[in-house]
Parts: sequence; structure tokens; C-alpha cells
Amino acid sequence: MAPVATNQNRNGETDRVAQLKQQVNPFYSPNADSAVDDTYEHAAYKPYFPVIDWAPLQEIEVTDRGQFADPEKKALFGAANKVQHLTPAIGTEIIGIDLRQLTPAQKDELALLVAERGVVFFRDQELNIHEQLDLGRHFGPLHKHATTPIPKEPGLEEVHVVYNDAARRPDPAAFAKSELWHSDVTYEIQPPSTTSLKVITCPENGGDTLWSSGYALYSSLSPGMQTYLEGLTALHSAVAQADGSRGAGLHVRREPVETVHPVVRVHPVTGWKSVYVNPGFTRRILGVPKAESDTILNFLFQQISSNVDFQVRFRWERNSIAFWDNRIVTHTATFDFWPQRRHALRATPHGERPESVEDYEKRTGKAPKDRQIEIWRQQGIEPLQQKIGASRARGYND
Repeated sequence: MAPVATNQNRNGETDRVAQLKQQVNPFYSPNADSAVDDTYEHAAYKPYFPVIDWAPLQEIEVTDRGQFADPEKKALFGAANKVQHLTPAIGTEIIGIDLRQLTPAQKDELALLVAERGVVFFRDQELNIHEQLDLGRHFGPLHKHATTPIPKEPGLEEVHVVYNDAARRPDPAAFAKSELWHSDVTYEIQPPSTTSLKVITCPENGGDTLWSSGYALYSSLSPGMQTYLEGLTALHSAVAQADGSRGAGLHVRREPVETVHPVVRVHPVTGWKSVYVNPGFTRRILGVPKAESDTILNFLFQQISSNVDFQVRFRWERNSIAFWDNRIVTHTATFDFWPQRRHALRATPHGERPESVEDYEKRTGKAPKDRQIEIWRQQGIEPLQQKIGASRARGYND
């Protein structure tokens, strides 16, 4: 991971918190400074870091709305001018829908589509931040972040502000690009589900976001590796993010937590298995030697960041909005647009506590599924027992 702050003893050892103050890692180092521009139309939504404290999060009841959806999504697709899948594994763009006009049935179908496709995109959306929050609440109670900025406008404590301008140039000495891949706040007891991000100001070019499918990563593995990973758990930590904020001189609104989650989780609605680790917050696999943990995690992280078969890349325009399921995808932003401004607002509903393969089977009495095998079977393709023929099934030569 990128350099992060840690507690040090009092014997004159290097103060890594002070070191953090000299580096800008866009993932761990928030910055309250921004370019002065009194004419900026969205100044009310620029980063604000209030000195307030929030209680520790407790487990809450969450009902996934996707379970109530029509599997064929007739209400949602019937209202659209066009529905376009951007890659086989991940990403769908819907054209011709005004998100302000969605019915409850269409919202449920959107939740199911996001669960199946990982991320769904809309352009030219005029909904304001209050309407975005209301839509987010349809999918679950909204998360309040302990360290990242919120708008100054009262009543928007559940908004996560994403903001960069000329005053904030990422320091490439502070991070490697592969380390910025993450699923949002996976260290929480109940990490997010159907998350939305609306871009209100974007550069002429650059500032794209990429998403990687945990379903596709799981499907790419050998049966033996799949079985091995299904029995493992991993530690997800908020400590580095909190220390990064303190190192930048900012207040941490909720004390950091560390939580253990399954390495392979099952989506509660689709029943599909997904790899659930990320470079941003997953620290180690429990119950195995450190060398083994490091090797397995580094392999999975490398697949997330570099295997383009699992990824989709989206070029933002003003008023574009993306909905993604944090339970089954990781994502990262590109930081190639400095000194231009990039400004977005996020609504982040809580999902259920991540469920392992074993726990899913006990709760439902059903076996979870490999998404890719399910798709092949729907297409009349029967995969070979060891999945050696996967590349042939996709039309490639072995």
C-alpha cells in the first residue's frame, strides 16, 4: 500500500504522520484546501470537514430491493430508448430515462440490474443531490463517512464529496496506481450496496472511472482455487484512512474499525459468488501464514487492476451518474486531469453483512452459483468439467 501513518514510540523514530503531511495520496489524504473561485456554481458542495463526532455503527436490518424486481425488468427497459451492455462481464448504459421519474418497480429493477451487471450508467440527469439521496435510500440506509468531506449545506451529512482542482495535485511518490483500486468502506460491518455517483463538474477529458467485476474474477479461477478461497476470511481495516486524515490535520468523525469478511461472498439476490478483497482496505487473510496471505492477495489484487476482461471504463460528462454494487465490484479513478476541476457527489446505502458461501447455503438451503457458468448454460454452452475450454467458449484459440 501507499505510505500511511502509524503510531510510533517516543524514542525518536521516524514520525510517519509528519511524512504523510508532505505527500498527497488521493485515496488516504483528504485536503480541505481548494482553488479560490467565488463564481463556481457548485461552491455549496465543495469539500467541508466539520469537527463533529458520530457514534460507532451498529448492525442494522437491510432489505435488498432487487429481490422484488421483475427478472425481465420490463418496467425499466420498457421506459428506455436504448439499453446497451458495454462489455460481456460488466457495465450497462441506459439511454432515455429520467431518474427523477422512476416508479418503485423501476427502482427495484434497477437494483437487480446493478446486481447483475455490476455498474449501470445514465447521462444527462437533472436530479439534484436531495433527489439522489432519496433514490439512494430506496436501496438501504445511507452511510455517513468518518473521514471524507461533506457539503457545507446542512442536512447533507450522508453525501460523500469527490473533489479535485488545481490546488490538489496527487503525488506519484505517495502511491502506486494499482493500490487505488477499492470497494467503498469494506471495513464497515455492513459495507455498501447500490451506490450512486453523479458528476456535476468534469474536465474536458480525463478523470475516467474504471470498475472491475468480482464475479468475473471468481469465474476466471480454477475450481481448486475457488474452493480454497471460499473457505477463507480476510481483515478489512479503516486505520490507514483515518491516519491519513489525521496526518493531513483533519478530524476523524468516527473511530476506525477493522472487520473480518469472507474472501468469497455471495450476492443475496443473484446468488452469484464474487471475490471480495480490494487493495484499498484488505490487509491480510486470516488463519494462513503471512507469506501465503501476501501471495494470494497480491495475485487477486493484480487480477483486479490489470485483467481488462473484468473491467469497464466510463468517460464522464456533466450530469452523468453511475450506480454500482459495491458488494461485487471494485473501482478506481484516473488522476490524469490536473489542474482541471472534477467534482462529484456520492450516495452510499448500507448492504447486508457479507455472507460466505457456507452461510448462504445454511440460510437459503440453496447452492450459490458461478455467474459465467450460468450465462453459458443459458446460451446452451456446457463448460468442460475443469473449465479448460473457457477461452474456446469465448471464441478464442487456446
